Amino acid sequence: MTVVLALAATPVMGQDLLARQAPIDRKMKAVDTVALRNILQREQAQSLSSQLYSEWSNKYAHRATELPDSFRIDLRGYHMPTPSRVVTSNYGRRWGRMHKGIDVKVYIGDTIRAAFDGKIRVANYEAAGYGNYVVIRHHNGLETIYGHMSKRLVNENQNVKAGDPIGLGGNTGRSTGSHLHFETRLCGVALDPALMFDFKNQDVTGDYYMFRNSNARKQTIAKNVQPKTEVQNVPVIGEPNDQTSAKPATSVNRAAAPKTAAAPKATATHKVQKGETLYSIAKSRGLTVDQLRKINRLGKNSNIKVGQVLKFS
Repeated sequence: MTVVLALAATPVMGQDLLARQAPIDRKMKAVDTVALRNILQREQAQSLSSQLYSEWSNKYAHRATELPDSFRIDLRGYHMPTPSRVVTSNYGRRWGRMHKGIDVKVYIGDTIRAAFDGKIRVANYEAAGYGNYVVIRHHNGLETIYGHMSKRLVNENQNVKAGDPIGLGGNTGRSTGSHLHFETRLCGVALDPALMFDFKNQDVTGDYYMFRNSNARKQTIAKNVQPKTEVQNVPVIGEPNDQTSAKPATSVNRAAAPKTAAAPKATATHKVQKGETLYSIAKSRGLTVDQLRKINRLGKNSNIKVGQVLKFS
């Protein structure tokens, strides 16, 4: 009788075990799905860099290569390189030469951190330039450079996460006073970090920054003959844009004097786009931030908003 009861109970116990196991199986399946999704996202992000760069070298800080016509830079998952909010020198012409990054006030020994996930491409010393510096190639396609540090905390070919310590603030190389020289580059070409990083507010300018590239001559023609607001979406990327904006304007105005009256109407205002700052807008129009503020009666603490219309004359 006991054997008969035991045999009868076995299927029931098996069903109970399956019932208890089912939620665990579903949970493990969900975990596996999340893990797989994360792996796919990481591989996809890393593929962005492989699409832009044809080589990996530890021998040079930057080397300009062909830029894409357009490229969306993912700014999510960022970490500010330093908690300092004081920018001592902006991107642009300085002392007769191009300053291709921004200088942020830090003190010797302050921790400098990686802006995004990526891999250390260069960790080196340059006496006449960057001093102790680090170059990180990020999965989102950007490369960031951190210069004048007193000490490097990472090695070449090392993987880092956003926020990982990579060095200490310093005053090495071609530097006057302790600070962090911070650059953002795409395919080796310098972009204004202020287009993406707002150090004053310790934030990025948006979830994404849309880079658009066009030939310098086309930019000059569009700016002087047929101005369009789209030109403002093209980031400042170095000397070519700065050097080619003045001379062509003179020749066009002389050759087409009757049309000069129409040009100011097209360039008198600008509608603020997502990701733009007062600095980037003023830079593209050949003005200083103070001049732009004065024309629009903006105080020093005033902020601009997407869709806001600014005057230039």
